[in-house]
Amino acid sequence: MDRLAEYRGKRDSSRTPEPVPAVPPAAASGETGSGRDLNTGARRIFVVQEHHARRLHWDFRLERDGVLVSWALPKGVPDDPAVNHLAVHTEDHPLEYAGFHGEIPRGEYGGGAVTIWDHGTYDVLKWDEREVKVNLHGERLAGGYVLFATGGKNWMIHRERLPLPGPLTPMLAAPGEPPVRDLAAWAVEFKWDGVRALAFIEAGRLRLVSRTGKDITATYPEVTSLGHAVAHKQALLDGEIVAFSGGRPDFEALQPRMHVSSPAQALRLAELTPVTYLVFDVLQLDGRPLTALPYAERRKILETIIPKGGGWLSPPAFPGEDLEAVRIASVANGLEGVVIKRLDSVYEPGARSGSWRKIKNLRRQEVVVAGWKPGKGNRTGLIGSLLVGVYSGGQLLYCGHVGTGFSDSVLRMLTRRLAALRRADTPFDGPVPPEHARPAVWVEPRLVVEVTFDRWTKAGRMIAPAYQGLRDDKDPAAVVRET
Repeated sequence: MDRLAEYRGKRDSSRTPEPVPAVPPAAASGETGSGRDLNTGARRIFVVQEHHARRLHWDFRLERDGVLVSWALPKGVPDDPAVNHLAVHTEDHPLEYAGFHGEIPRGEYGGGAVTIWDHGTYDVLKWDEREVKVNLHGERLAGGYVLFATGGKNWMIHRERLPLPGPLTPMLAAPGEPPVRDLAAWAVEFKWDGVRALAFIEAGRLRLVSRTGKDITATYPEVTSLGHAVAHKQALLDGEIVAFSGGRPDFEALQPRMHVSSPAQALRLAELTPVTYLVFDVLQLDGRPLTALPYAERRKILETIIPKGGGWLSPPAFPGEDLEAVRIASVANGLEGVVIKRLDSVYEPGARSGSWRKIKNLRRQEVVVAGWKPGKGNRTGLIGSLLVGVYSGGQLLYCGHVGTGFSDSVLRMLTRRLAALRRADTPFDGPVPPEHARPAVWVEPRLVVEVTFDRWTKAGRMIAPAYQGLRDDKDPAAVVRET
């Protein structure tokens, strides 16, 4: 049987640029449930073409038995698993059609512009005359889809909900400088001084997870109602938890909130020092993974799903050409700096990618506390300064002592926390200046603090470091020097 007879009968190769093979296709032998051809081991292809014919529609095509089995989708491929779309079964197309794009002349069958909307490979889960179940692996489409017959040529297409992923490490920005050209290829966001958190939303329930994988949902009860506020059954969001004081991010104000696990205490603190979850990315929505989409597309989606009000908001992203103005605004508002992101960048979980760059107004560094010098005068009985370091090649190296930026309450808290970590000898793997080593009280290197400073010396020491806050959300072993 010539499966392309109907296709050829509707087209004249001398009048249309579409591929019109002269001979019937050779049917593939050895169909398998894995979606692979047993003869070649190759995964089958799929393509979705946007077709501006008499009525706009999308053509959904799956390779099968040497042809592209095809359906026309008037409303496109559904995003929402709760909504099915009509799929009209059409004639089989040749495999060469998977690469076709161009203009079919007006007056010819299907006249109008054809562009490739998505393409990739797929696996077959089920295929019979009434139902086709596949897993797609495309650039836009990923996951399970089902086509089922409803009568005659009419079918429906349904998107299956993909479960939210398990533990996931957020994508990180690399330290860097502004690009010297092509600013239009970037977007600019403010850099917020808070705690990074992923929000997993499933059927109205929200779970907040820190950068280190810790469940911090109970710590920030004012954020949990976002699960019901987002008008989608499933979402995975990326953002920063920030405490504001006088309209500006205040990391010190956030400190008492970060270390609370008691729900009752968290509720009391939420009334005294509320936080805001600043959402700047969306990684999955209603079972559709979005990490492979460009940043620009993810931002457009994000702006449609985060409602205003409550303990959350989606802060703006600015055009790259506005970089200098945004930096000036960040300085004026006491922010850390800015983050620039390439508009075409995909989301790379766990990667510190150059397609995201953080540009700081003042250098900031996470450091590991390895000891402290006793205080004098009004600090008698408390910490005078912290002896801190960073890891390099698996060794903890001294990088400075921090004696400013502490409030009285912070000094008491640190003195109490470090007393439980005392040890007899230095945990540093390299030398410590004698004037700091002799009076030092050494501790196990388990606490991470964040400091601001002016610059690095050639010897790897920080000039004028000042304490900014305790980072219980960071792993000491991962603390390295940032350039």
